[in-house]
Amino acid sequence: MKPLIIITHPDINTSTVNQYWRDKLNQHTDQLDIHELYTTYPDANIDIDYEQKLLMEHDHIIFQFPFYWYSYPPLLKQYFDQVFTYGWAYGSEGNALKGKTFAAAVSVGAQAAQYAEDGPLGYTFETLISPFISTARFVGAQFGGYHTLYGALNPSQETLEENAQQYLQFIESLK
Repeated sequence: MKPLIIITHPDINTSTVNQYWRDKLNQHTDQLDIHELYTTYPDANIDIDYEQKLLMEHDHIIFQFPFYWYSYPPLLKQYFDQVFTYGWAYGSEGNALKGKTFAAAVSVGAQAAQYAEDGPLGYTFETLISPFISTARFVGAQFGGYHTLYGALNPSQETLEENAQQYLQFIESLK
C-alpha cells in the first residue's frame, strides 16, 4: 500500500523547501499518494467524510508542513480538530487510526543549533513537535519519526536536492 503525504503549506507557490519536496514527490506518484490541504480546501471547509476515507485507505501517513510559529499551520490544526472525531479516531468506540503510522516532514527556518535546551529558544525540536507526536499516539497510531530540513529560509540547491533524497529514503523506511 502506498504511503499518503498530506502537504499543508499556506502558500506553497512561494515556498522553497515544501514546493521542492512536493515536486520531487510528484515524480514518484507510482509509489505514494499526495494530498494538499490548502489546495483542496482554499476556503478551509474540510470534507470530513472524504478525509476520513482517505486516511482509512492508507497505513502510512506523512504530514508535511513548515514549522509555523513553533507548531503546524492553522489548516492542519483545524484538520486534526475536525477529522479526528470522537467515536471515529478516539473514544471507547473510536479506533479507526489504530495501528497506522504517522510521521512528519517539517521545514524549519532556523538552524538546528537553535533547537537545544541551552539554545536561544530553550527547547528541542522534539519538545516543540510533541503535540503532533502525542496526537498520533492518542489516536492509536505509531509515531514513525520525522524528517527535517533546518535553515529552510535560504537553502542551497545542493542542500535541497540532498535533503529531498533523504526525504524519499525516510518515506521508504516507513513501509
